[in-house]
Parts: sequence; structure tokens; C-alpha cells
Amino acid sequence: MKNAPLLKKKENEVLSDRFGYICSKIGHLLLLGEIHQFLSSPSPMSESHGHQQPQTHTKILLTSLSAMVAETATFPIDLTKTRLQLHSSTTKPTNAFRVASEIIRQHGPLGFYQGLSPAILRHLLYTPIRIVGYENLRYLVAVDNEVAGGGGGSVSLSTKALLGGLSGVIAQVVASPADLVKVRMQADGRIVNLGLQPRYSGPFDAFSKIVKEEGFGGLWKGVLPNIQRAFLVNMGELACYDHAKRFIIQNHISADNMYAHTLASIMSGLSATALSCPADVVKTRMMNQEASKDGKVVYQSSYDCLVKTVRIEGLKALWKGFFPTWARLGPWQFVFWVTYEKFRHAAGLSSF
Repeated sequence: MKNAPLLKKKENEVLSDRFGYICSKIGHLLLLGEIHQFLSSPSPMSESHGHQQPQTHTKILLTSLSAMVAETATFPIDLTKTRLQLHSSTTKPTNAFRVASEIIRQHGPLGFYQGLSPAILRHLLYTPIRIVGYENLRYLVAVDNEVAGGGGGSVSLSTKALLGGLSGVIAQVVASPADLVKVRMQADGRIVNLGLQPRYSGPFDAFSKIVKEEGFGGLWKGVLPNIQRAFLVNMGELACYDHAKRFIIQNHISADNMYAHTLASIMSGLSATALSCPADVVKTRMMNQEASKDGKVVYQSSYDCLVKTVRIEGLKALWKGFFPTWARLGPWQFVFWVTYEKFRHAAGLSSF
């Protein structure tokens, strides 16, 4: 017990060194214009099975296809969640069921797919970078541990959480413009309900109008709360799925099959939702706001949005849309991970 503080201090020092190593590695690749190496390092799972990783584009294709399937299947829940988060307590109280009913009444079943095209575009960028990037960062750490003689190349949960967060940040910075367009187009449905014309006729119209009216940098409006949320989501999702699946398999609860993937995806969905919901609320409100004619905005920064939301609507407002978020993340991750694992198996790749 007396050695506990020393052990904790040593663990923190190791994690700090690992963080510095990872950041310097990513920075080196970015400075050299070799970010493809971030995606193309061989996987530790493939190495452990004694064969070389297939070309990177195979994994990028599989993650993109899996994300498209998952996004299309769960997009109605995402739209409901976004509309609910944009709802202010100063207006008539509502819930997810009322929001969904209003969408059907106003637009019919196809109304649930407003903004699907920029969402698909976002995942064509976002998902491959974060999934493939995480796997290869994990490989770098595992190899470094093995060379240093620490744990036979194993990666701790805290390190996985850090790797997941960093992968999510890099992916979100790249995909932020598509995410902005998706949120704006989803919010347009509320404008139509008020009898007004929608701001955008489609994703390309949204891109061009945002650049024209707000400048090129306007495509990255709300990028700070965006990357904050991405760090939390991927820290919860990737690390939890990875660790939970290995725990399930190593403890013989299930073989590496759909049952294990389902259990791991449910646990990662709960973890990601609990961590990310406050940042998701702030991100959605920051990205949806537009400057008035005199250039003023409701929220000056993500911190200002956080403070105003808590002051006006209470602390629980930060978890507004929690159940729709969880209801989406759970099915999304189930569809994505089961599909992705099946695709990997069909392509001759080892499990994630």
C-alpha cells in the first residue's frame, strides 16, 4: 500500500511519455506530408497471425461501406436527436416522440433523411481516418512496448483511450465542413415548419453559400466543440469496443463472432454517449447559429455556449437528447462493427 502513490506516479509518467511519443510521431508525419503512413502501418493483429497487412485502400473501402450502411440505417434517429438538441426550454416542452411525429406530419417518412447526403460524405472522410488511424497508432504503441519489453506488446486501456481520442480529433478536423452542412440541413426542417423557405437546396448549395456568406473559414465554424466531442466519442467508442471485445473473448464469454461484437458495441455505445453528450449539445448549437446582420452571434465560444446553456436551461440540458443519442449510437455501432468485422473476414483480414 505504501508503494501505491509511487506506482501511480510511475504509471502517469509512462502515459505522459506515451502521449508525447504519439504526438511527435503524428506531427512528424504531418510535417513531412506523409499522413498516409498514419493510415498504412501494418496492424498488430495481422502481424500476430504471421501475414502482412493488405493495402490500405482495402480497409478504407471496408470502413466507408460499413459506415454508409450504419449511417443510412440510423439517420432518422440522428435527425430526431439534432432537432431535440436545438429545441430551447423557452419554447413549448417537447420530447423525442413529439419531434419524430412532427417530422412525419410535415414531411412524411422521407423527411427523416434530410441531410443524409452530407452525412454520408462526412463518413467517407471521418470513419476511415479514425478507425484505420486508431488501429495503426495501436500498432505503433504495441511495437514500442514489445521493443521496450513492457507487457509483450499489449496496450493498456488508458493508452487505447488516448489513441482513440487522438484519432477522432484528426478525423473530425478533416470532416468538419461536411458535419457543418449536415447539421445546417437537418435544422432547415424547423425553418420549413415555421412557413419559411429552407436556407439550402442541397449539400453543394450549402457549401457554396457558407463559403460565400461566411468565408472559407466558415466551413470550420464550431470546429473546437466538434473536436472536443470527437475526442470524447472516440475515446469511449474505440477504446471500449477494442477492450471489451478482447475481454469477452479472453474470458471465454464468447468466441470472436457476432455475439461478442454486439456486446462490445453496446458497451462502447453507452460509454461514448455518457462522455460525449454535453459536448454534442454545445457542438450542435455552435454549428447551427448564424451571425445576425450586425455580425452578432448568440454564443461567442463553446465555453460561452456551455455557460449560457447551464444558466438558462439547467445542468440537465447538457444531456438533452441523451436517449436519442444512445438509441442512435447503439444501433449505429452494432450495424457498423458487425458489418465491418464481416467485411474484414470476407476480405481475408483478421479481426479489428
